[in-house]
Amino acid sequence: MGADRDGGGRRRPARAAAYGVCGVVLLAGCASMPDSGDVSGVDSTPRQDTQVRVFAMPPPDNAQPSDIVSGFLEALTSDDPSYSTARQYLTKAASQAWKPGLSSTVLADGPGIDPNRLGGREGSDDLSFTLTGAKVARVDAQQAYAPAQGSYNQPVHLTRDKKTKQWRIDTLPQGVVMGKSDFQRNYMAVNKYYFATDTAAGTAAQPAAVADPVYVRRRVDPMTQMVRSLLNGPTHWLDPVVRTSFPTGTELQKGVTTLTPDDQNKLTVPLNANAARVGARKCNEMAAQILFTLQTLTPAVDEIELRSGKTQLCSLAEERADDVASRGSAEHPGYVYFLDNKSRLVRLAPAANSTKADPVPGALGEGSRQLRSVAVSRQEDTAAAVTADGKNLYVASLASGSSLGDPVLVSHGKTEKDRLTAPSWDANGDLWVADRDPGKPRLLLLEQGKGEPLEVKIPALDGQIQDVRVAADGVRIALVVAKGDKTSLLVGRIERRQDSGDARGSVSVLELRSASPELENVTAMSWAGDSRLVVAGREQGGLQTMRYVQADGSTPEGPAPAALSGIKEITATESDSLPMVAYSEDGIVRLPTGAQWQKVTDGLAPVYPG
Repeated sequence: MGADRDGGGRRRPARAAAYGVCGVVLLAGCASMPDSGDVSGVDSTPRQDTQVRVFAMPPPDNAQPSDIVSGFLEALTSDDPSYSTARQYLTKAASQAWKPGLSSTVLADGPGIDPNRLGGREGSDDLSFTLTGAKVARVDAQQAYAPAQGSYNQPVHLTRDKKTKQWRIDTLPQGVVMGKSDFQRNYMAVNKYYFATDTAAGTAAQPAAVADPVYVRRRVDPMTQMVRSLLNGPTHWLDPVVRTSFPTGTELQKGVTTLTPDDQNKLTVPLNANAARVGARKCNEMAAQILFTLQTLTPAVDEIELRSGKTQLCSLAEERADDVASRGSAEHPGYVYFLDNKSRLVRLAPAANSTKADPVPGALGEGSRQLRSVAVSRQEDTAAAVTADGKNLYVASLASGSSLGDPVLVSHGKTEKDRLTAPSWDANGDLWVADRDPGKPRLLLLEQGKGEPLEVKIPALDGQIQDVRVAADGVRIALVVAKGDKTSLLVGRIERRQDSGDARGSVSVLELRSASPELENVTAMSWAGDSRLVVAGREQGGLQTMRYVQADGSTPEGPAPAALSGIKEITATESDSLPMVAYSEDGIVRLPTGAQWQKVTDGLAPVYPG
C-alpha cells in the first residue's frame, strides 16, 4: 500500500496526492498539508491501527495509462467497502461487469506491470498491459483461503475517451489482486462455526462445534461481514461434514447494514422471517454459532440476542454457550502425559510451576513394557501405547488394577520405522493409527479402541504417513506425509458413510490440502487451536523453525513460538491457557505463555488428551 510501480513492475514510493492513498481517522477524509512542524518519515504501508482506515485517491485529470493502472491497483488495497474509488479508474461498462468479491489473488511482491507486452499504436486510444507476479494464495468467493503457486499473468486493457480524453480501464480480471504484505494488512482470518453432522462427535445435548476459517477485510465492518458469511453457510471444503442450525434462507433483516454490540456487550441480530419459527433448542444453537464466531473476532461480545421482526427468539450469554455445544478451545485437560525414563506412563498437572509427575493408575503406569509413543482419550480414562519396536499397540484403562491384555494391533513391518505411528483419539472415542509397513501401508480406525481395525480410505494420499493427529471436532485430521526427501503436513476431511455391505459403514479422509507449504521437512506437529496447528520443521534452505499454521495453509497473526532446538515431538491444546509441551534433546520441556522453554524432567512422548 502507498507504493507506485515503475515500468518494470518494481514498487517505488507513492507520489503524494496523486496515485497513492491517504490514511484517515474513521471517515474524516484526508488531512490537509501541514505548514509547520518537524520533518518526519512516513511508512509506505500504514501501521495496523484499528482506528485508522485507508482510502484511495481518485484518478487525476490527464493521468497517463501506466498511472491509471498503478492507481487502480493501489485502490484495491484501500478500506473502501464497495471499491467505489477503484471503480473510478474503470469505464462505466467495466465497472458494471467487474465483481471484486469473486476472489482475492495474493502475489509474493504485489502485481507488476510487464513493459514488454504493450499493445496498441503510439498515439492511439487503446493500450494493453499485463499484470505479472508469483502467486502465493487465493481467497475465493466464500472467503476461503488456499495456497497457490505459479506465475500470475493477466491482461489489462485501457481506452481513452474520445470526449474527455481521459484514460480508463475497460478490460480487467475479475476479483482483486494484491501483494502479500497488503493482504496481511487488509485481511484477517476468522473462524466461523458449524456443527458436525456425525452426531457421535458430540452428544445428543451437545453437538460438536467445528471451526471454518475464512478471511474478511479487517476494517470494513468485520462483525457484520462475519455474521453474513456465517448465514451464507460453510465453505465447500467443510460442507459435507457439518450442518448449520439456521433455517434455509435465513438472512439479516432487510435494511440492516451494520451490527454493533451495546454498552453491555450484547449484540442483537435481527433476522428475516425464515428464522421466525425456530424452537428454543435450535435458536440457542444459532446464537452459539454467532457467539463462537464473533469471539474469535472480538472479545467485546458476551451475549447474543436473536430477533425476527419485533419478536425476540432467544438470548444466549457466554457462560451458557458451552452447555449448548462442545468446542475444542473451551476444553481444559486435567493433565499432560508422557513416558518417564522407566517407560511408565506418567501425568503432570499442566500448571506452569508443576514439576512432579506421577504414574497413571493401571498397567501403563507400571512400566511392564518398553514403549515409544502414547495417546490418552479425551475423557482421560483410557490410553493407547505403542511398544518401543513399533510392532504392538496396546489399549488399557487408566483405572487402578487394570491389566494390559493382548495387543489390539500388530504391525508386520520389518524395521521400527516401517511399523506403527503414534496413535490419536478422536472426539467419538475412536482410536486412529497408521501402519507404515511398505507391503501394506494403512491408516486404521479402531472403534472405541478395540475390535477389528477398519481401514480408512485415502484416495488422494501420495506418500507414507508418519504421524496422525485428529482434531477435537472429530471431522478433521492432520497427517505428516513423507514422499522422497520431503515431509509435509496435510489436513483432510473425515467422512463416515453407512455402506449396505458393512454394518460398520466406511470412513474416508478426503480432499487433503497442504497446511505448511513453506516447510520442506515437518518433524513434529500438534493441533493448537480450533483451526490452528503448531509445526516444527525445516524451511527451504535448511533452516530449522517452529511456527503456527492454519488448517487452510495460511499463516495466523501473532508471534511464532519461542525457538527450540532438537525438537522431536510436540503437544498443545486447542486452548491458549495451557502451556505447549515438547520432547527435545533436553528431555521434557514446556513453554508457558509469555515465557521461554523450561525443562521439566527427563522423558519422551508428551501428549495432551486426544
